[in-house]
Amino acid sequence: MPPSEPRPQPSGDHSTGDQPAGGGHTVLSVLRGAEDWLTRRGIDAPKRSAELLLGRVLGLDRLSLYLAHDRPLDESERAQLRALVARRGNGEPVAYLLGSWSFRGLELEVSPAVLVPRPETEELAGLAIERAPQGGMVVDLGTGSGAIAIALAVERPDLQLVAVELSKNALAIAMANAARHGVAARIGFRLGSWWEPVGEQTFDLVVSNPPYIDPGQPTGLAPDVRAHEPPLALFTAAGDPVSCYRAIVAGLEAHLRPGGWLLAETGLGASAAALALLQQQPFLQAVELRADFAGIDRYLLAQRRA
Repeated sequence: MPPSEPRPQPSGDHSTGDQPAGGGHTVLSVLRGAEDWLTRRGIDAPKRSAELLLGRVLGLDRLSLYLAHDRPLDESERAQLRALVARRGNGEPVAYLLGSWSFRGLELEVSPAVLVPRPETEELAGLAIERAPQGGMVVDLGTGSGAIAIALAVERPDLQLVAVELSKNALAIAMANAARHGVAARIGFRLGSWWEPVGEQTFDLVVSNPPYIDPGQPTGLAPDVRAHEPPLALFTAAGDPVSCYRAIVAGLEAHLRPGGWLLAETGLGASAAALALLQQQPFLQAVELRADFAGIDRYLLAQRRA
């Protein structure tokens, strides 16, 4: 796991010692130097980080980088790469350095105001796409970058959506991402906490990736995530990793239509208690906890009784 504590900022242009870029000045030599520097700092996926950052500097994708392996880099390009690799070496997520990240093939703007979209959440969006009824109304509670709502709007043009977000800065990013992908007209963006901004509106499907990490017991949380990603989107009430699920369930009977689905992401330290909470609701059926592709209990599913 990448360390989160600050480290001295590197400088210079050497491939050994405490420098972030290679002494040779071709694409390949600089990539190798950057990868080696990041590896020695314990950064996760150092090769991929180096490729993405150099690709951003040069405006090239991964394949084009290697096709241009002997292309020389000028001093301005090397300086840009050094600055980015130094920040990555201090644990800053590569997505924030790039300013965007891919989610189900959609390029989304990201910043420290929003979580970096994860592959696990792509699978949650897939479950929602499968279960949303034709022409249905969907709400995404805690939309962040808008990833889930936008993916549903793009892949299911029949749907209408509402996206709720407590952070004004995050909501602005979600709105910009929706406009970028041409789906803003089908997503109603609402600022506020959980059900509060939706009034008496009801939905065929509720989807959410809420905070589920107890700040006192951050089980499995990578240090760079804790240091750089927004606490509002990560952490629950202290000592209560189910607090956000409880807030969702509190309004579920009033807002989820008969036969409709609740789909939510969960994780280590919260999954069992969240599952029990859903199982205790008499208006829900088909309550289930599914594992993700890594075998970790990740997805909560429940259906409103007809």
